[in-house]
Amino acid sequence: MPSSPKSFYARPPSYSRRSTALILSLLLGLSTIFGLVAVSRRAMGNKCKFDKPLSVSVAWDRSSTGSSVTSDSSPKRHKVMGFVGIQTGFGSAARRRSLRQTWFPSDRQGLQRLEESTGLVFRFIIGRTSDRSKMAALKKEVAQYDDFVLLDIEEEYSKLPYKTLAFFKAAYALYESDFYVKADDDIYLRPDRLSLLLAKERPHSQTYLGCMKKGPVFTDPKLKWYEPLSNLLGKEYFLHAYGPIYALSADVVASLVVLRNDSFRMFSNEDVTIGSWMLAMNVNHEDSKLLCQAECTSSSIAVWDIPKCSGLCNPEKRMLELHEKDICSKSSTLPSDDDD
Repeated sequence: MPSSPKSFYARPPSYSRRSTALILSLLLGLSTIFGLVAVSRRAMGNKCKFDKPLSVSVAWDRSSTGSSVTSDSSPKRHKVMGFVGIQTGFGSAARRRSLRQTWFPSDRQGLQRLEESTGLVFRFIIGRTSDRSKMAALKKEVAQYDDFVLLDIEEEYSKLPYKTLAFFKAAYALYESDFYVKADDDIYLRPDRLSLLLAKERPHSQTYLGCMKKGPVFTDPKLKWYEPLSNLLGKEYFLHAYGPIYALSADVVASLVVLRNDSFRMFSNEDVTIGSWMLAMNVNHEDSKLLCQAECTSSSIAVWDIPKCSGLCNPEKRMLELHEKDICSKSSTLPSDDDD
C-alpha cells in the first residue's frame, strides 16, 4: 500500500520513550469506570522480547470520583495525530490473522513505519474472559505480535458500550491525540486516506466524524438490533455514525473522561449509545460516506458490506480478496485528475 507523504502530518511520533505495543489493564468495574488513572509498565506475565518493554498498565481507582492521571513513573502522553483502536474479541483470531496479512502491519517495525507515514497508531482492543484457555492463547498472541491494548472488562457483545467507553478513556490516558478512532476488525481500511481525512482543517474543535445515518428503532426482542429502551427513543433513531468506524476529536473525548459513569445512559447498541452522548454535547456531526463504501474506489477509506452486514460478510475471506485488488491496496492515496 502506498505511504502518505510525511509533510501531511504536523505531529511526528516519538517511539524512543514508549508505546509501539500497549498491554492495557484497566481495573474498570462496570459500575465505576471513572476515577484516578495509574499508569505503570508491566506486561501480561511474560518477558518482552524487545530490549525496552513497551507494555503499559492503566488502573482506574474505583474509590475516586475524579479523573486525573497518576503514575509511578509519570510518563508523558505519547503525541500522535490519531489513535485507532481496532475492536476485536476472543473469537476473532482468524480476522486478526487476515488483517495482519493485508492492511494491518504484522510486526513492530511495520507498526512504527505506519505511524511515521500517517501519524496514526493502530492497536487491537480486547477485554478479558474467565476462560483460561482463551486467555492463554491471547497471551501467546500478545507475545508474538505486541499490538494489543488489553482492557480489564468482560469481553461480551452485550457490554460493547462499556468496552467502547473504557477504550476511549484508556486511549486518552495514554495518547495526546487529535482524534480517537473506534474501528471494528471486519472492515478493509486505507490508513493513508484516513490520515488525510483526520488532518483536515476544521472550524469546530469538538467533532464527531463518521458515516452518519438514521433509521427505525427495533422494538422486536427477536431482532439482532433490538433496543430494550425503545420507549425513550420513539420510532426513529437520531443522527449517529455507523458503528464499524467513527472518530471523536480530542475535546470530545476529554469531556467524556471527566464525567462520572452514572452520568451516561447505556443503550443496547454501542453506536446508538455514543450517538446519544453526542446529542448532549455541542459537537459538530461530520458525515463522510468515504467511511462506509461497499466497494473499493480511488477515494474510499473504509470498505465493508453495507447494508448486508455490519462489516465485511465473511471477513476472513473477503479481507484477503479485497487486498488482492489493485484498486483496494495499490491505488494512490489521493485520486488522480482522471478519477474526477
